[in-house]
Amino acid sequence: MAEALIYELSVPGRQGLRFPACDTPLADLPQDMLRQELPLPEVSEVDVVRHYTRLSRLNYAIDLGMYPLGSCTMKYNPKINEEVARFNGFAGAHPLQPIETVQGCLALMFTLQEWLKEIGGFAGVTLQPAAGAHGELTGVLMMRAYHQARGDLRRDKILIPDSAHGTNPATSAMTGLRVVEVKSDGRGNIDLEALKAQCDDTLAGIMLTNPNTLGLFEENVQTVVQMVHQAGGLVYGDGANLNALLGIVRPGDLGFDVMHINLHKTFSTPHGGGGPGSGPVGVSAALLDFLPAPLIAIVEPGTPDGDPPLYGFSTPAKSIGRVKSFNGQFGMVVRAFTYILMHGPEGLRAISEYAVLNANYLLSKIKGVYPLPYDRTCMHEFVVEGHLPGSDVHALDIAKRLMDYNFHPPTNYFPLIVREALMIEPTETESKASLDAFADALLKIAEEARSQPELLKSAPHNTPVGRVDEVKAAKELVLCCGIDVPRE
Repeated sequence: MAEALIYELSVPGRQGLRFPACDTPLADLPQDMLRQELPLPEVSEVDVVRHYTRLSRLNYAIDLGMYPLGSCTMKYNPKINEEVARFNGFAGAHPLQPIETVQGCLALMFTLQEWLKEIGGFAGVTLQPAAGAHGELTGVLMMRAYHQARGDLRRDKILIPDSAHGTNPATSAMTGLRVVEVKSDGRGNIDLEALKAQCDDTLAGIMLTNPNTLGLFEENVQTVVQMVHQAGGLVYGDGANLNALLGIVRPGDLGFDVMHINLHKTFSTPHGGGGPGSGPVGVSAALLDFLPAPLIAIVEPGTPDGDPPLYGFSTPAKSIGRVKSFNGQFGMVVRAFTYILMHGPEGLRAISEYAVLNANYLLSKIKGVYPLPYDRTCMHEFVVEGHLPGSDVHALDIAKRLMDYNFHPPTNYFPLIVREALMIEPTETESKASLDAFADALLKIAEEARSQPELLKSAPHNTPVGRVDEVKAAKELVLCCGIDVPRE
């Protein structure tokens, strides 16, 4: 049913809500603030409910099926997270309340800081950054401040591997640093000779995604860290892929100086749909003084008689300042706290073990059909080519055809170092049956690519909206969700 129908159902005077009698004098609305050209429909409650229910059924959701988006960790969000985040003491709290009235909230935030320190192997953590890329910006600003505080002003260069996340170069450039790309070798690791050539006295540091966007663990990670440190640089870890490392390896133990942690990936807080995200940042002892302020701290210890400690705020000596109002995305912090508390240490390790197992199982099902550029054991995700021998279809065609099989497509055309890349991450929350069904769909599509390529090139066929001209759509936005789009 088309979107326009809700307006066609409009009948003057019909309404689905009746307000109680007003107990204050009525006042006219300011006419200059009203959009007279926007005739809102006058409909009953049942019309409104049916309208939005229809729209919701046009959307794909993690509660309906898997999201195999590589590099995004679109896994199931346990409903208990949502329930706890809606506790009145959390959802009803205001950040400007007197500190004595929000001790429970501050205790939760302090505890999560401590847990993330332990999980990542870091000396300190800030919860302020609002998302992963914001965490990157915070981390690189601290790296720059560290060098400036030492008088090391010539260090203006930051290295970005070609297998890194795409936000890394933009983040570094925003801080005023000079970005230099480092190539990968034949096994998908950082080329050590290329790295060595850049390790001079202008090096501020390196931003290292590990596992990288090929889904591969950097085999020479300790050598890379040592080379950068010996040159006087710092090592930034992109923690978006922490879902592969939980309980197995701590980046801080490998020598990483700073790393952001995507709560909306690894710790199951909602991801996508415009946010909110959350990107806490952990640091080594060398960067403790540069953390954003304020930090959640214990300002008065508890007593032997059982009085709890008093939580408040502290400011590091050389803080880069505040990077977000009100100490971060509190609702996401509550959800991540709940997730970690529910799992415990053994459960967190199991998350990564199953994420890696699922990815390797799925890869084993399709790698004989889809070209695999780096034939290694993968971590939580992998990348295959969407350009099949004997066919002229592209990765985009395969992705669109997957929608006809009721699967959300994987990430397309990233990383850029793989031709026609299909980047797939099944996550730990998918069952073997789900993985088998997804693999079967990919294998059937591979057969269709050779026998019926036009079927893929004109896909999707079973969705509410057919294939659109994406360039035109970006230039000529149609923001009326649900309007029928004619198929080509």
